[in-house]
Amino acid sequence: MIWQRALAATLILLAATVAVGADEAKPENSNPYAQWKNGPPKDASWFAIGVATQEPSFAPQYQKAGINLYVDLWQGPTEAQLAELKKCGMPVVCNQNAVGLAHKDDPLIVGWQIAEDEPDNAQSLPGGKDYGPPILPAKVVEEYETIRKADPTRPVFLCLGQGVAWDGYYGRGVRTNHPEDYAQYAKACDIAGYDIYPVAHPNAQVQGKLEFVARGVERLIQWTDGRKPVWNAIECTRINSDKKATPKQVKAEVWMSLVHGSQGILYFVHEWKPKFDEHALLDDPEMLAAVTLINQQVRELAPALNSPTIKDGVKVESSNKDVPVATMVKKQDGATYVFAVAMKPGMADAAFSLAGLPAGAVVEVLGENRKIEPADGKFQDHFHDWDVHLYRIK
Repeated sequence: MIWQRALAATLILLAATVAVGADEAKPENSNPYAQWKNGPPKDASWFAIGVATQEPSFAPQYQKAGINLYVDLWQGPTEAQLAELKKCGMPVVCNQNAVGLAHKDDPLIVGWQIAEDEPDNAQSLPGGKDYGPPILPAKVVEEYETIRKADPTRPVFLCLGQGVAWDGYYGRGVRTNHPEDYAQYAKACDIAGYDIYPVAHPNAQVQGKLEFVARGVERLIQWTDGRKPVWNAIECTRINSDKKATPKQVKAEVWMSLVHGSQGILYFVHEWKPKFDEHALLDDPEMLAAVTLINQQVRELAPALNSPTIKDGVKVESSNKDVPVATMVKKQDGATYVFAVAMKPGMADAAFSLAGLPAGAVVEVLGENRKIEPADGKFQDHFHDWDVHLYRIK
């Protein structure tokens, strides 16, 4: 009967619609910290913007710069360090020592860290005259399991070295050019992190090649099967070099990281040249102002950054094959966001194509006081050295 066929078709259509709705209702990624009772904040407006190995007394100054997390307390945590951080409400990821365990019920501590920084690198031998092999992944996993057993309510953070991004890093000693180690190290944490500093880097294979930052993020996501948050460190001082990233390069490194899936930014602020300065960022007015603006923008966009990524949400064509433009698409509160960054220096025009871009839509370029009118479902923009453009389409 015709009506029976029509009813059957309607039921099939309804079932398909429900199935699509169900799929759309399931986010690609939920809050990465939801599983830990005492982990980092679960608020969608919170995004990890940290600073590494700093005295707690500087925390109020870092908070003014938009930093909301301390990672690693020198020879701590101590009671005095935690008391100082508590004064301004600065959460911390620290070692699980006796003092830390005595504060298991303190929400100030939002995570534990593997005690050995960069265990994937060659380790100094007794006496400090030579180096032995890296710490075996199995040993790091054993430490992770011990920490988890003592307190399963917080995530465990592991910071790895630049071998994550650069196979040829000689600092790994006998394990140089052995990237297969990292899938094993990735088992020793709940949050995986790493660092590489391309501008201040001494080796020509890396120096000035900001794309190494993004490469490491991508590889850590791959080695964790995309199941663990990835945080990465960003340079903003000379470190131990005569070269220092410009504010524009720092912004590019931050957004290269975010566009490639990083869920936490950790600034490395120490400097050894021309003299040692533990908090060199705070003593550099130009860089501090730039970092403050970067952090302000990241925090404003946190709800979008924390929302599911729209896979294949945009197609981008660069007019210059030597200047690829990387993108990420998010949807939040009725707006579509396209975050874009030029991965290499040089000039290029990028053409963006978004499926379903409505007629009459206007593309707002965030933080630049300008708008772009699309045509035929596309819009174009110009990119210069490591430019970052952040678009919102309502």
